Amino acid sequence: MRVEVNGAGYNVEVHGDGPPLILLHGFTGSARTWDAQVVKIRALAPAKGRWGDHSIVVVDLLGHGQTDAPTDPERYRMERASEDVCAILDTLGHSRAAVLGYSMGGRLALHLAVECPERVAALVLESGSPGIADPVERQERAARDAQLASFIEQEGVSSFVRRWEANPIFESQRVLPKEARSSLRSQRLQNSSVGLANSLRGMGAGAQEPLWDRLDTVVVPTLLLAGEHDRKYQALLERMWERLPRVGAAVIPDAGHAVHLEQPDGYVNRVVEFLWGQLPGWNSREEIEWR
Repeated sequence: MRVEVNGAGYNVEVHGDGPPLILLHGFTGSARTWDAQVVKIRALAPAKGRWGDHSIVVVDLLGHGQTDAPTDPERYRMERASEDVCAILDTLGHSRAAVLGYSMGGRLALHLAVECPERVAALVLESGSPGIADPVERQERAARDAQLASFIEQEGVSSFVRRWEANPIFESQRVLPKEARSSLRSQRLQNSSVGLANSLRGMGAGAQEPLWDRLDTVVVPTLLLAGEHDRKYQALLERMWERLPRVGAAVIPDAGHAVHLEQPDGYVNRVVEFLWGQLPGWNSREEIEWR
């Protein structure tokens, strides 16, 4: 369905009824990122019997998929994106949601939990980050993102995707089946140059105000996930684990940055165990370490 919020049209898909779990994709992704996970979660969750009937909401974030791609980079900022997600929940008739975010979507999910805590029931951060704390490093990242945005506009999405897929952070994805890699590339190619470029300028890690000093305000149950081969985000997971008040963490074997893609079964098992098992009683379970 198309949902108009704050002057922008969003592509939103809803599966099921009841309390929502909203899924937020990463940069270059779309609602299609979660197709397999939606099926797996809905198949596994009823057996847990703890959350009852539920719905899963998937969204094309601004500049991605079938959602609008405004020409003003400021419209993409985390503050505006958070307002949009809250407005989408309002439109769907939900006051709160469990929120799962991957990479860029993880930064947005965490921003929601900090700025709109009353709207977040639980939080899952896959390869997530509170942003770049060091101002010099943040400025350097913003400059690199601006250069990459210009490259997208000048060379087009196809050239950018080839460059993006060569990023070392995605090295572990090269062993995926050919069909999975082709599907991922197809998703990326469906985005527009305007949307991707302005998403980098307005919502990139260099543009985001860091949240490290506000992590202790996130009082909802939180699960941190990172891949075994993604050393950078493992280190971020460990730092976040030390600061978040109600947090569990798991490092998924044989996975890199995109855990949901590289180890979908193990990923979904942990998410479902958290949402339908951990939340009510906070009992420790295997392979998830709780603080």
